[in-house]
Amino acid sequence: MTLNTKIDADLPTTPQRADWLGILSRSHAGDLDALTAGIVAAVSFEWLRQPHVGLVMVRGRAGGTGQVFNLGEMTVARASIRLADGTLGHGYVQGRDKRQAQLAAIVDALLQQPDRHEEIIAKVIEPLRQTEQARRIEKSRKAASTKVEFFTMVRGENPA
Repeated sequence: MTLNTKIDADLPTTPQRADWLGILSRSHAGDLDALTAGIVAAVSFEWLRQPHVGLVMVRGRAGGTGQVFNLGEMTVARASIRLADGTLGHGYVQGRDKRQAQLAAIVDALLQQPDRHEEIIAKVIEPLRQTEQARRIEKSRKAASTKVEFFTMVRGENPA
């Protein structure tokens, strides 16, 4: 059995795909659903892996650069599809939202098609990126507002 996969110089590189998959995986379900409503409605596909929920191990590093350790498990929904032309799409999202994983897989597949790529980047990925950046800035502002600075005063009898 051979898969009908396209090899084309116009297809995105691995870092580009990793970028949009990251944006899709971190998006909120409502945002993704609203932005893709008109785009994915008429897309026909077959399931390679129907949406399901599982666990993945989250790993970390002490201090960001130290030895790797297992931090804990996280719930993830994932799905895989194949479009009629053979393009494969995969969606992994944090949480239990199977619909969001399905939408991410469809958008991933559509982004690999040169004729739809620019349109979907402009209509879906960039708005999601801007929303993510706005949320990140807001979280940073909230965290900064709770910052406490400690200081000590030099007493006269203590040498400086």
